[in-house]
Amino acid sequence: MADPDVYTLPDDLPVPEDDGACDHLPGRSLPALQLPATAGERVDLAELGAQRTAVLFIYPRTGKPGELPPGWDLIPGARGCTPQSCAFRDLHAEFADRGVEVIGLSAQSAEDQAEFAQRVHLQFPLLSDPALELAEGLELPTFTVAGVTLYKRVTLVMRDEVIARVFYPVFPPDRNAADVLAWLAR
Repeated sequence: MADPDVYTLPDDLPVPEDDGACDHLPGRSLPALQLPATAGERVDLAELGAQRTAVLFIYPRTGKPGELPPGWDLIPGARGCTPQSCAFRDLHAEFADRGVEVIGLSAQSAEDQAEFAQRVHLQFPLLSDPALELAEGLELPTFTVAGVTLYKRVTLVMRDEVIARVFYPVFPPDRNAADVLAWLAR
């Protein structure tokens, strides 16, 4: 698993198991938490899904080619943030046609999020939560690697300000956007 390319997924990634860490989420509201977004504004999570359906995909961290943490590919569910984000980018028009807002979130700094969004040409905002405030407010699952605590990958579909659907664990991550669209089409 020595693939340094963050844009593709190795064939032999370990599959994350459903540990039940998100079973409590359906029907809950997001906390009133304003996080910085890549365009410089702040987004209040409590307002997601109020006016229209929203998809909040939460991921550990995006990578830059050649800058993956040691052992990253061996952690079930860690690898794939860039392919997941790019899949939401590639399907963004289909989400927009359905009136669905797409937002990404990780514990990375606002600067890292902005650099990534520009590098891969995202049409939607990425939120920065380095203090893991959403994890605390919703009891979201996390993991620690190289002394840094990160989110486990989970995708929330918000309707009428509550969580209508939870995708967890998300695997493979590059298929998550298509899986969410398929669920929305039902």
